[in-house]
Order: sequence, then structure tokens, then C-alpha cells
Amino acid sequence: MIKNRPDTLCVLNLNMQEYHHTWQQMKALTDERNESSQDELWFCEHPPVFTQGLAGKPEHILQASNIPIVQTDRGGQVTYHGPGQLMIYTMFDLKRLQIGPREFVCLLEQSIIDFLSSLGINAKGRRDAPGVYVANSKICSIGLRIRRGCSYHGLALNVCMDTLPFKQINPCGFKGLAMTQIAEYTAADINSVQNALVPFFQRNFGYKNCITK
Repeated sequence: MIKNRPDTLCVLNLNMQEYHHTWQQMKALTDERNESSQDELWFCEHPPVFTQGLAGKPEHILQASNIPIVQTDRGGQVTYHGPGQLMIYTMFDLKRLQIGPREFVCLLEQSIIDFLSSLGINAKGRRDAPGVYVANSKICSIGLRIRRGCSYHGLALNVCMDTLPFKQINPCGFKGLAMTQIAEYTAADINSVQNALVPFFQRNFGYKNCITK
């Protein structure tokens, strides 16, 4: 847990948002941030979309479909977002938190692992591939951009979604990677997962207070 860090984490529920609109909001906030800006945790869902990271290779898109493909500025390869998947965007000042990118990723993963453990789901990270896994299936993906010492983009947690579009790609660049979701293990909905997640981020990143905008 990070100690002696900013007191307050702001939580925003953005509901259903077009991916491109949210991406532009993240970039704008990162441009406008200063040393007194509060860290923010954004929750939302997206209509169906494939997003391709900066290092993305076209061969990881296995078949054409009517789902749009967005070339974005996060790290990583291609993934899928859609209704029933909780997007967790982490607008954090890493300079102020005094942590590097690797520690940041580990804390993000641990927050998800701790939350899933509270549901009785045994999850873990992997050294060779960022994200959170249940057995050999991926339940949460991570893609980040760090600019001006601040992070944007974040995590995609599969809750209760249609996972078939993942078959159209090599998820995160891994051929044959199986995807899973919380609903395969216990009853879950986006709102309850979102509300239950916040304390785990608050604790692992050491925020004393949490407010909802």
C-alpha cells in the first residue's frame, strides 16, 4: 500500500459512452492536470468496439466484422470492449504517487485480484503478460498510456458480457487466449461490481478519502 499520498480519490460513473469520446476526455484531462489535480477513477461501458494499441499488429485481427476498429494510443495489442464489460480508467498522477509504471501495473492487478478473491474467485497475475487471470483464462486486461507523469486508459474487467467477439481476434496478441468473466463464477452486474471495487483501489493506493462526482 502506498503511504503519505494524496488524500482523495474521485470516482466518476460515466455509464455507456462511445469509446472515442471517452478517449478524448482522458487526453484532455491529462493535458489540463497540474500538481493539485485530484486523481480520478472513471467507470463506464462501451458499445462494441475493437481497440488496437500502439504496438498493435494487424495479423491479430483474425476476421472482418461490423464492429469498428479504433487505433488508439495505449500500450499493447488488440482487444474487445462491449456492454457488460466494466471499463476502469485510471487518471492517476504517478509522479505524485512516487511509483513507476511496473509498480503501478502491479497495484492495479492486485486491486482486481483482491476484489475477485472477495467473491470467492481465485485470480492471479502473470509475469509474461499483464492482466488478471483465472486459471488459464483472462478476466481483466490492462492497457495504459503515461504522459506528463500521469496515467490514462486502464483496465477492462469482464463482468457479464458477450465474449464471442474475442474469437475474432488474438486477444492482447496471444493466439488462442481464452477469455472468462465474473458471471461464469457468480451472479454479477456492472453496478454492483463497480461499487464493490472502489474500496480495493482506495486501500491499495493509500487514499484516505473517496468522493463520487
